[in-house]
Amino acid sequence: MSSKNQKSILKKTKQALILFFGRFPAIPYLLKWLLISLVIGVCIGTTSAGFLQSLAWVTQYRENHLWLIALLPIGGLAVGLLYHYFGKSVAPGNNLLIDTILNPQKTIPFRMAPFIYIGTLVTHFFGGSAGREGTALQMAGAIADQFSKPFRLTATDRKTLMIAAIAAGFGSVFGTPLAGAVFGLEVFLIGRLSYTAIFPAFTAAIIADLVTKLWKTNHTHYAINHIPDVSLVYIVYAILAGLAFGLCAALFSKTLHFTSSIFKAKIAFPPLRPFVGGIIVALAVLAIGTTKYIGLGIPTIEASFDVPLPSYDFMIKMAFTIVTLAAGFKGGEVTPLFFIGAALGNALSYFIPLPMGLLAGMGFVAVFAGATNTPLACTLMAMELFGSTCGIYVAIACVVAYLLSGHTSIYTHQMIGETKHARFKRYLGKRLNEL
Repeated sequence: MSSKNQKSILKKTKQALILFFGRFPAIPYLLKWLLISLVIGVCIGTTSAGFLQSLAWVTQYRENHLWLIALLPIGGLAVGLLYHYFGKSVAPGNNLLIDTILNPQKTIPFRMAPFIYIGTLVTHFFGGSAGREGTALQMAGAIADQFSKPFRLTATDRKTLMIAAIAAGFGSVFGTPLAGAVFGLEVFLIGRLSYTAIFPAFTAAIIADLVTKLWKTNHTHYAINHIPDVSLVYIVYAILAGLAFGLCAALFSKTLHFTSSIFKAKIAFPPLRPFVGGIIVALAVLAIGTTKYIGLGIPTIEASFDVPLPSYDFMIKMAFTIVTLAAGFKGGEVTPLFFIGAALGNALSYFIPLPMGLLAGMGFVAVFAGATNTPLACTLMAMELFGSTCGIYVAIACVVAYLLSGHTSIYTHQMIGETKHARFKRYLGKRLNEL
């Protein structure tokens, strides 16, 4: 074939491709974000698997060596010093991720990933009360943002990248990819979803979840034994339960921020805050003589679906978690919120005639929904964890808790995209920490 014919064929092929992609502009977008989502999904899924397996090991080791709890103040001091001298730029944690979505600036320092990983393991190793979602999200965000320069992403693309990273981190750490995707789309702008990132969010979350499972990482399984047929009276009961969950979510968020401000006002040197907080938590564990309120609290969460618990369990877990996190220990709030919500739902079964397991499951996600302003993600999470038949009940509980919790959140940098009530229109477009 002559060079002239080759050039002619190449020219016609190029014209055909331009015509094709001109008619279907979504295809280049899909291919681009499929590649990016595949890369970050594999990285984040692998990271989540390693983190979950490490967390399981340190938890088991602590429970077999309870004397380690006495060293919680020392562990807190060490993490405090690490962040004070080397990690000030990443100290905002999840709020930094939200800031990057709303107004992208510098690339998130990669050190956020190892720092939050180490800090969370120290918290759990020595007996603090914290979760794991904050760690998963921060590791995911820090890892994903390192690809923004190699992929030559624009500021708008970086927003999409961060949403996909949050979706992947959340979906892989809890084994709920659909909820993770919606959480990434929902968490930064209250009342609105970012549909521009819908494909990367779902793709990254699903890939990350698959990769985590390929690493033989186990997720906790929960079951609601009985879900009654939907009726008007049961809907009323679900609304009443949602009111309690919403009040609990608001109480948690406000008390967490208030306690944090007390630590900051009374203790000027930041590394001393977790040291003092560690003393308080360690002495509290010694005083009550049980470790059920520290760490993730998974055994108590599981029990809340089947057997009656002391009605005060949710309050004690709330106190332990607030002191731990307000003092400056690292970890997340979400799994403790699962504990608080499930235990509260268990307690409500004494007064609300719905099955105990159903109320525990409703509380599991509804308190989380109220504390993070993510009712859609939490509804999907319940359906992924407990089965779709609970959907109507958990949706009611999550929406009511979301509305009743007001403009509060564990994430203070969330922006209000749509107010919860018409008389608060003046809050539109503001961050929660500006109210």
